[in-house]
Amino acid sequence: MGNAALSRPVFQDVRFRAEAAGLIVMGTVPAGADMPGPIVLLGAGPGFWQAFRTSPEGADNAPDPVDRWSVRVISALARDLKADPHFPFGGPPYEPFIAWAKASGRAWSSPTGMLVHDTVGLMISYRGALAFGGPLSGVPQACAASPCIACDRQPCLTACPVDALGADHAYDVPACHAFLATPEGTDCMTRGCAVRRACPVSRGAGRSPAQSAHHMKAFHPS
Repeated sequence: MGNAALSRPVFQDVRFRAEAAGLIVMGTVPAGADMPGPIVLLGAGPGFWQAFRTSPEGADNAPDPVDRWSVRVISALARDLKADPHFPFGGPPYEPFIAWAKASGRAWSSPTGMLVHDTVGLMISYRGALAFGGPLSGVPQACAASPCIACDRQPCLTACPVDALGADHAYDVPACHAFLATPEGTDCMTRGCAVRRACPVSRGAGRSPAQSAHHMKAFHPS
């Protein structure tokens, strides 16, 4: 099929092209009154880090490399598939990615308040979306329930060393940054947020420590 635009988009081809580019399909939002076709949510999966770190954006030392990579790659997919690209950054105003994620039937609010996904757990990283102007055939049925329902231990609630994320309060960003600035915060800085790692489903993201360290450095620069 090459790079020719599709006359009738097929979900399996969208997924194949996304995975070849280093992305995964993280859900679809059904067509609605203001959307003639579905929205396909794309995110970082097991192939993302290799694709990114060998890309021009991964080596040019310019600001916002992951966002710039996402724009280039997802815009190219949109051109090939005759879709419109959307991104969760670049605002305000911002696209309603959280609402889209919940509407996809594959992401829910976790006990900590963060979104949890059916295959990547708390390691959610939406990089963009493709909005189609008409029907997309072969879209699989969404999951029925959050993985948190069957998670008896709920390790995410006790994983944060300074209780910056908990069921009884909003995310305490200052406490998180203060902890990351200490020697005790090195584990989170080099391996990723302890809360995100504690989720059993997060293992499905296939995220390497190097990838987590990159995102943590962006969140908490030295």
